[in-house]
Order: sequence, then structure tokens, then C-alpha cells
Amino acid sequence: MPARSLIAALPLLAAVACSPGGDPGREPPSVASASPRTAARSSAAVRPGVEVLISDSLALVRGRRAGLITNHTGRDRGGTSSIDLLADHAEVELVALFSPEHGIRGRAEAGVKVEGGADERTGLPVHSLYGSTRKPTAEMLQGIEVLLFDIQDIGTRYYTYLSTMALAMEAAGEHGIDFVVLDRPNPIGGDRVQGNVLDPDFASFVGLYPIPMRHGLTAGEFARMAVGEFGVRVDLSVVVADGWSRTMPFGETGIPWIAPSPNMPSVESALHYPGTCLFEGTPVSVGRGTERAFQHVGAPWLDGEELATRLGELGVPDARFPAVRFTPEDPGDGKFAGTEVGGVRLEAAGPSYDPTLAALALLVEIRAMSGERWSWREGHFDRLAGTDALRIALDAGASYGELAERWGEGLGDYLERREGYLLYR
Repeated sequence: MPARSLIAALPLLAAVACSPGGDPGREPPSVASASPRTAARSSAAVRPGVEVLISDSLALVRGRRAGLITNHTGRDRGGTSSIDLLADHAEVELVALFSPEHGIRGRAEAGVKVEGGADERTGLPVHSLYGSTRKPTAEMLQGIEVLLFDIQDIGTRYYTYLSTMALAMEAAGEHGIDFVVLDRPNPIGGDRVQGNVLDPDFASFVGLYPIPMRHGLTAGEFARMAVGEFGVRVDLSVVVADGWSRTMPFGETGIPWIAPSPNMPSVESALHYPGTCLFEGTPVSVGRGTERAFQHVGAPWLDGEELATRLGELGVPDARFPAVRFTPEDPGDGKFAGTEVGGVRLEAAGPSYDPTLAALALLVEIRAMSGERWSWREGHFDRLAGTDALRIALDAGASYGELAERWGEGLGDYLERREGYLLYR
């Protein structure tokens, strides 16, 4: 099927849909099918943005020196890396690479600084954006005329790849460099928006902007919103993931799942991550070092059967919490390596499942069961929660019901604000 309008451009604050020729200054055909919002097709095969760029949209990079922000997840459906696709293309002049947290190959543990270097195959310089700086410097950007981003995000506020992208967008704008997002599906869906909205006073690299824990955006939509709502000024284009729709399960896209970080082994882990990641700010394990990272929550002092019973009595919508025992091996977070722990596994039992509500229930009950063994990594927990109000409420003895009642504040306003930046039906 020929491409229709598969590029979305947002120069500064004006949204413009581009024609298939890739000229961000041209108006699209006047028919509705030219809109990126109608790019989804009935076919289950989804072309990620890098494939669309090469087949339909080379005008964005042709004749220009390009830099690429990517890692091991930047690939086409056949498994060829975006680095190789662009470096080997006769009409693309790829001159530099930029790597996020976990490194260009995705092997470094969370929070571990990544060094730069040279790409093994192409010899191109690799600049680390998770080392001495998290924002490209003028030296890194020297000679670059267009900066591309191609990384698989997982749809959660704390995951740092979109923060890397936002800071790179800022740097590109400051140096007069165009920015192009090679878009990919949101693996946990674009239709569900859940969790609290970050308080700007708690902005950090694990949450730059006032968006919810589960934000329901693709990288391209997030970039458009960063420009339109959060003050980033850059000439932005988004190459749409052709064929994706907001409710499409990732397993139907035809894009192979590649763990975007060492402890994100599956889409199921990504689904629970918007909630279970909060436990990174506690003494409790989230299953790092197991095959079900971020699906498990536990500690050596917990009785999983008792915890499961207590959670079942709370009536968390469409959530199940079967008791489990697991042993973290080389977990990367220093929690209980080689020690069998008790806890529960999170399971989504229906369409109303909200991992952030499940996390509230877990926090209430595990804190109560832990007694003197409980502690906070206060700064980290508050950064992840996007507020100190949750920790303070838990310390004051708030119940799950009391927390859940106030949890959705701000979501309505966020949904209204994001509407104009969506690219998919």
C-alpha cells in the first residue's frame, strides 16, 4: 500500500502535516486520508519509522550530515540496526551516534554511567548521553545538520529514553539543527492513561514534564507535546510508524520485542512497570535478576500467601496477586542477590487493570507487613512518584481506598492537552 502522509512536522509551535515528499513547508492534500492520524491500516504489519524514512521520506536527511540517537532497539522488522541501515545508504551521510542509559548495545545496568567510543562496525564516534553529560554538547553536535532519534520506549514516565530525547531536542534547537523522530509503537498501548501527573517541583531525569506515569504516547507524540506544551523549541519532524493504532497489542505489530534494558524482558513486564517501578525507592525487590522483572514484588521477610490474601480483599480492579517465591541473581539493584524471597506476582485480569493502582495497594500492605524493616529512599521515591505527597500519605497511614480516590487528579486536563499532539487513531 503506498504511503499517504507518514510524516508529521511541528516547527516550533505550529503543527503541520507533511506530504509524502517530506517537505515540512508544504500543506498536505485536503482529503482526510492525508492526516497522520489516519495512517493506521487494517494489516497487522507495522512499519517502524526508520523503514518509512528509507522508503518514503529520505528528503528529511538527503544531502545533510546526520547524527543518530539510538541503541540496540533501533532496528527494522528484519533485525537490521538503524545504524547499519543509515550508514550503508547511499543517500544518507551518517556522521555520529549518541547513546542513552544502558548504552548503545543496551547492556549496562540502570543508573550506571556509559562511556563513549566508536561503533564496532562503522567506526563512527559514539557520544554518551548517560555519562558526564545527558545533553549533547556543542562539540558533540559540531557539523551535524539533522539529528534523528530511534529508540523503543515503553510508555512510562520514569523510563529515561524520552528524557534523553527531550534534552537532545533542546540542544538541537539551540544549535539550529533539525530534529527527526523515527517513531515506534507504544508497547503498552496508546489508549490507556493512568497514574498521577508529575508535580513540576519534582521534575528530574526520571520525569521531566507534568505527564502521568502511564502517558499513552509514542516517542513522536511525546516530542510534539514537548514542543507544544513544555517549551522545547526546535524544528521537529516525526516519521510515523505506519500501520499502528492506539489499541493494537504489540504482539500484532510484526515488530520483534527486543528488551530495551537488561531488566525489561517482555511486554508483560513493561505493562506492570508504571506501578512496580515505585518500589525502586523502597527496600523491596521488583524481581530484577529474574525472568519476570517488574512483575514480581517481594522481600525475605514477607509471607507471600498473607500478602496475596490482604491484597485480594482490597478489590483492585482487574488485578490478581498470586503468591510467589523467587531468587534474584545478579539483580543490579543490590537487593537480595542469591536469596529466596517471598512476595506476589502482578497479573492483569481484565481491561480495567491499572498497574499504578496495583502499586498503591502493594505499598499500603507491604509497608504494614514490613514493620521496622521498612525504609524509604526518599529522594528517589519522590522523584519516581513525581510528588512527596504519596510518601507522606503512606507514612500517615492512608488506606488504599483513600489513596485511590485522589489518584486520578489532573488526568482530565492532561488528556485534553495531549489531544492535539496525537498521531494515531
